[in-house]
Amino acid sequence: MERIPIRVRVVAAFAIAMTAVLAATGFYLYSSLGADLSRALDGELRLRAKDLSALVGGSGSLRAESGGQLIERGESFAQVIGPGGRVLDATRPLQNKALLGPGELRAARQGLQFLELPTVPGLGEPARLLATPVERQGRRAVLVVGATLENRAEALASLRTKLLLAGPVALLLAIGLGYVLAGSGLRAVETMRRRAAQISAERPGERLPVPPSGDELQRLGETLNQMLGRLEAALERERGFLAEAGHELRAPLAALRAELDFALHHADSEAELRAALGEAGEETDRLVQLSADLLLIASSDQGQLSMRTELIPAGELLESVRNRFAWRAAEAGRELRVRAPADLLIEGDRLRLEQALGNLVENALRHGEGEVLVEARQDGATVQLHVSDEGSGFPAEFLPRAFQRFSVGREGRGAGAGLGLSIVDAIARAHRGRAIARNDPVHGADVWIEV
Repeated sequence: MERIPIRVRVVAAFAIAMTAVLAATGFYLYSSLGADLSRALDGELRLRAKDLSALVGGSGSLRAESGGQLIERGESFAQVIGPGGRVLDATRPLQNKALLGPGELRAARQGLQFLELPTVPGLGEPARLLATPVERQGRRAVLVVGATLENRAEALASLRTKLLLAGPVALLLAIGLGYVLAGSGLRAVETMRRRAAQISAERPGERLPVPPSGDELQRLGETLNQMLGRLEAALERERGFLAEAGHELRAPLAALRAELDFALHHADSEAELRAALGEAGEETDRLVQLSADLLLIASSDQGQLSMRTELIPAGELLESVRNRFAWRAAEAGRELRVRAPADLLIEGDRLRLEQALGNLVENALRHGEGEVLVEARQDGATVQLHVSDEGSGFPAEFLPRAFQRFSVGREGRGAGAGLGLSIVDAIARAHRGRAIARNDPVHGADVWIEV
């Protein structure tokens, strides 16, 4: 079924629906006409029975009326049946055989009765009868008035013939029109398909043609163009990420190679060799850290950042971070303090939160001044983990892009590879929170994450 063109499938479904509609319409018209003709015939029989009852009651003769206004020759007939089923009077085409059986005769004596006969003696055609009790010469009898169904059958046959001729013609015309309309509607889809086949990553900015039809096709085209825009933006981000990552990896690799070349070819003493290898080790550590940071950001972009969530006492988490950086703060002659409510619990991944806070503390120690405060605050249903210092803060133009990867300020804060704050933001988003940076007019820089 998948190999059949959608245009053919649409037209086939339309043809089936039209066939059902035309068949139902024809059946309704045929049944309605048959019912109308039956009601009209019953009305005529009632009127004729009323007139002939007066004729029979006045001792008139049905045989003499044959071919007159009340009884048309070859189409209608009448019969008077007395007690015992004996025919007292009848129109000329009829024979002397009673049209009603004993049971039908008894029912007719009680009131008006409609019947149908497959054939009438003397006429040889099906007919509809009306039997009604009458008085004839002071004696009770039954008057039977009837008419052949030939006119009704001819009218229904004529309608049936017209329906059988007009129905297929109307169906073919409808199918042809549906095929043309389906083609015109799908032409826009085919145009978009051909353009989509030509779009490639080497030619950004290309979009699908959108028909100004105001219907589902236009909305589909607009949605696909929006999707192309999102894909282009994501591709540009990935290209930028790869370019920046290559640039950041190039510097430590070049330095590492230079130190190794010096150690191999130019070191004249053990001290020079050890110094070169020490520098190479530092560059290797930098490469390892940079690679780990790049992998973390890539995992975050794919929604695959591994998390082990648990309830963590806020004070315990902050003390662990302070212990890691206490020696750095002491060497710099700066104070590193923590502040957290004793009963405050944080739901999150301990290692990831320590990594985020460690990046913020390291940034504050490297680029800030004065005291560094690591603080946990309860803010409604969320917990804020702040790291602030008493330095000059971030450059004003850097704040809007502080958490963008490889974002580096011209001077002061934000120097380096530009991944530290990006990792903080990735960890915050992995905890369904966010990262925020601002400059406090009194205390300097303040960066925090909400979890």
